[in-house]
Amino acid sequence: MRKEVSRLWEQALEDLDTAKKLLEVEKYYASVFFSEQAAEKALKALFMGKKKRAEFTHDLTELAEKLNAPEDIYEAAAELSPDYTITRYLNAANAVPAKLYTRKSAEVHLKYGEEVIEWVRRELASGV
Repeated sequence: MRKEVSRLWEQALEDLDTAKKLLEVEKYYASVFFSEQAAEKALKALFMGKKKRAEFTHDLTELAEKLNAPEDIYEAAAELSPDYTITRYLNAANAVPAKLYTRKSAEVHLKYGEEVIEWVRRELASGV
C-alpha cells in the first residue's frame, strides 16, 4: 500500500476510534463529525489507492459514486456527508450544532461510519 493511502487509512481508523470515545462522553455532535471524517478519509484512501491520485472533495456521495460503491455504502455516505459542515458551523446548522445531535443520532452516524470503514477495509484487502 502506498504511503499516502496507508496514512489516510490509519487516520480514518483513528477518527472512528475518536467518534466512539466522544459518544461515550456524550459529545454527540463531535462524535458525528468524527464519524463523517472517518468515512471521508477511508473513501479518499481507497480512491487514491485505486485511481492513483487524490480527490479534493468533501462530498462523500461523490466519492462513493466514483468508487462504484454498493447502494448501502452510498446511502451511508449520503447520510454522513452533510455533517462535515453542520456539526461545525452555526450558519450551516442554522442552530447550535451541539444541540442538534442526540445519543441515538450519534449512534446511527457511527454505524454509518463503521459500514464505510468495513467496506473500504475489504476493498483495500482485495489488492488495491
